[in-house]
Amino acid sequence: MIPDDIRADFPLLSKVCYLDSAATSLSPEPVLEAMLAYEHDFRANSGRGVHRLAQQASQKYRDAHVKVRKFIHADEGELVFTRNSTEAINMVASGLPWQKGDQVITTLLEHHSNLLPWMRLRDRQGIDLGLITPSTDGTLDPAALEAIISRKTRLVAVTQTSNVLGNVVPIREFAGICQDYGALLLVDGSQSVPHIPVNVEHLGCDFLCFSGHKMLGPTGTGVLYMKKSGLEPLLVGGGSVEQVTASGYTLTEGYERYEAGTPNIAGAIGLARAVEYLETLGMDDIRHHEQQLTRRIIDDLTGIEKVQVFGPGSEGDRIGVISFAIKGLNPHDVAIMLDGEANIMVRSGHHCCMPLMDHLNLPEGTVRASLHCYNTPEDADLFVDSVRKIAGDFKR
Repeated sequence: MIPDDIRADFPLLSKVCYLDSAATSLSPEPVLEAMLAYEHDFRANSGRGVHRLAQQASQKYRDAHVKVRKFIHADEGELVFTRNSTEAINMVASGLPWQKGDQVITTLLEHHSNLLPWMRLRDRQGIDLGLITPSTDGTLDPAALEAIISRKTRLVAVTQTSNVLGNVVPIREFAGICQDYGALLLVDGSQSVPHIPVNVEHLGCDFLCFSGHKMLGPTGTGVLYMKKSGLEPLLVGGGSVEQVTASGYTLTEGYERYEAGTPNIAGAIGLARAVEYLETLGMDDIRHHEQQLTRRIIDDLTGIEKVQVFGPGSEGDRIGVISFAIKGLNPHDVAIMLDGEANIMVRSGHHCCMPLMDHLNLPEGTVRASLHCYNTPEDADLFVDSVRKIAGDFKR
């Protein structure tokens, strides 16, 4: 179990009940201290100087890549720092050499960040875009991929866990199908990497994208893992070249090839420290802890009249994301009441998944509570009791 004393590392928890980690998690004090140490002790540019501050900053930045790489068990391939998952996915969309008639397959379960780049490719370059429709509880059946994939399929892009319904997608089965047809597999790990053990070799994906701000790290940090370093860089410029002459340039090898310009050095150091923090707690323990709280919340919510919970049941393969609605109330109103009456922070609306909301016939969206390692049974009980009060059901 996750120790209660870690809450001291998150001072904001003394003021609010924070249940919006699927949007942005809180950062513990050790992460902030690591970033501040860079600012105080060795603030300099990475890879651009020989003085000792520049050398220290460069080493810390390189070490950050190594730590994050090990966190996802990437023994091969390239790991590139980005601003977020959105940028990482767009790097893949813009970096592959597309031809008219190529097919991309994605799903209605996706966050807009893993849907819009492929829609734009369809509209601008004439690729074929196939969409897999999930069941009402978010389940994606690999047979649905089998039904539409072909030799023209260049890439399949799918989330590992839904940011709306919380269900876990059987990525390994999707990977096997992609391999049979010679298609690349991109996995959006924005909601999975912060909460469950992820091993890219085990998943069998070609690309994995995730964001630092959902895994206790700073905003403005993200990761693109590539099994093979073959993308055309999104940007070129300082730091990404080996040689430049008046007639041309030669790009460098390694992650620097994809990280032109001065990077977010403090952010990378903070992300590496967040990874260390998660590893100290143990990803298996984090998953178990969040599963227990999720089951507690779902089982209690489903007993409240007027409350409907969406996604797989409490015993389903899922993460700590709980979407629900209260009959007769707008989701935004519910979120405002939770904040005003109980200092509970949740998200409301479409959660950047409008096509999924259309599929579920939820034009106003849902209320979403999302957990992380720092949440407690007391948080869960306060949340359920507050929802019960709002719904007008005071029965225990």
